[in-house]
Amino acid sequence: MALPFNMPDEFVRGFFNSGQMLLQAYTGAAGQTGSVSTHPQQPALALAQAQAHYWQQQMVLYMGMMASAMGQAPEPAVQPERGDRRFNADAWRDNPWYSLLKQTYLLNSRLLNDMVEAAVVEEKEKHKLRFYARQFIDSMSPANFAATNPEVMKTAVETQGESVRTGFANLLEDLQRGRISITDESAFEVGRNVAVSKGFVVFENELFQLIQYAPLTDKVAERPLVIVPPCINKFYILDLQPENSFVRFACEQGQTVFLVSWRNPDADLGHITWDDYVENGAIKAIEVSRTINGADKVNTVGWCVGGTILSSALAVLRQRGDEPVASLTLLTTMLDFSDPGDLGVFIDEQGVSQREQTIGRGGIYSGGELGFVFQTLRANDLIWPYVVNNYLKGGTPQAFDLLYWNADGTNLPGPMYAWYLRNTYLENNLCKPGRLVMCGTPVDLGKIDIPSYIFGTQEDHIVPWKGAYRSTQLVGGETQFVLGASGHIAGVINPASKNKRSYWTDGTLGDDPEAWLASAKSQPGSWWTHWISWLQQHAGKQIAAPTGAGNAKFKPIEPAPGRYVAKHAPEVLGA
Repeated sequence: MALPFNMPDEFVRGFFNSGQMLLQAYTGAAGQTGSVSTHPQQPALALAQAQAHYWQQQMVLYMGMMASAMGQAPEPAVQPERGDRRFNADAWRDNPWYSLLKQTYLLNSRLLNDMVEAAVVEEKEKHKLRFYARQFIDSMSPANFAATNPEVMKTAVETQGESVRTGFANLLEDLQRGRISITDESAFEVGRNVAVSKGFVVFENELFQLIQYAPLTDKVAERPLVIVPPCINKFYILDLQPENSFVRFACEQGQTVFLVSWRNPDADLGHITWDDYVENGAIKAIEVSRTINGADKVNTVGWCVGGTILSSALAVLRQRGDEPVASLTLLTTMLDFSDPGDLGVFIDEQGVSQREQTIGRGGIYSGGELGFVFQTLRANDLIWPYVVNNYLKGGTPQAFDLLYWNADGTNLPGPMYAWYLRNTYLENNLCKPGRLVMCGTPVDLGKIDIPSYIFGTQEDHIVPWKGAYRSTQLVGGETQFVLGASGHIAGVINPASKNKRSYWTDGTLGDDPEAWLASAKSQPGSWWTHWISWLQQHAGKQIAAPTGAGNAKFKPIEPAPGRYVAKHAPEVLGA
């Protein structure tokens, strides 16, 4: 099954290199791509054991099929993992042909996984093998092909072939769009039913707009809250709907909220650097917010790469002797990139050098490519179900605000992106005191000597929680770590009003994140209530809520959510 977009070069190269590496691990074939054991008997023995188990299971499968042919109901040789929804249809269980397909696929998948685990290679290369083996295994599921998916065949018969025609039309539309449709995008509009919190844009430059939200209480904290979201996504994940809006929650708790809305870069911003995001982005947002509010300091929140930008900005300010910030909150943010999770499989010297040579001196990195990378981290949730539904069954994806936001990607300026790849994921320079110079200033995260609230999520596939935890050992000042249940998005956007999931607090801080977790206390519900109690300690006294947005110097420009967030650059749409 073809996919309706171009895969990034890093993905294609990594896929074939991993296959070559696995082949060499067992055969000693030429063309080594990773560090492989010089003792071939070790993987050979493990391979023999995996093959023996495989054939035992095949025999169980064969005997089961014979029993089924005689009218008996045998136990399956292998079952899908819990939560695997690909084989939920009754035919995968009741029809002998489809049952055989399913079980054969699952046994072959396990054999390939066993081969990967038995290969004696360096751990970094083993991680790549696991990742690309999973991509191959997921893609080859019989559920992904029309002739081997009973639901697809049934739908085609019931609709007299109309589902086939509609599916092909859906494929053509997505080819034009440059990405798979994962939600009904016509159901949402920024400013109409997502990103609807009231406020005004009170400042803008070529890089971002600053939104000041209207207060929802008569009294507000003296010190405002400045939020720096990721620049790789639109900010309104923090303001999807009123019932799950982090922005609205903060306003309801008496905070004056300022939020950065990054511009979606086009060719005109192809020159923008990392330093621009630090100086003309985060630092400027802090300066303007503080000026408008008239406070001595502001409190700050950064999410994901927004947290990396914000931390860089605070390190620069501290080195300059400026102290405009009272506290720092980092949400699923990495400052130490020694364990970048699955995203690390895309990063190597060859790929980073290629980006530096092509867009590093000017150009745009397409949000479409970046979106594909994130989808591969959860391919069985974000790729293959939509391939089956949209193209094989001729269906239309349901309306879902979170997936609408997920599809509303953003580009990145080439110089900024290339610098970020090399100095974080590839060389991990940010966590090394004085290694990097930003905005003309040596950076030392340890100089950020203010209270910090550092939040990670247990199932995060983008920022592994142990990587988020390492920030506690990098920044100065009093530090608190909180671990939330669920993943990168759902773990953060966990409204207090719904009282769902749980979080862990009050572990003993030290070098070992597992030791922290062992000593931490589990708390039911949302971490939002815990965070706001912490934040209020640094928010200053209560004052009357402002009656309007901005001030004499920074006057309201337009209502929230502003123009920048509504912009879809051609590169994002794959045009």
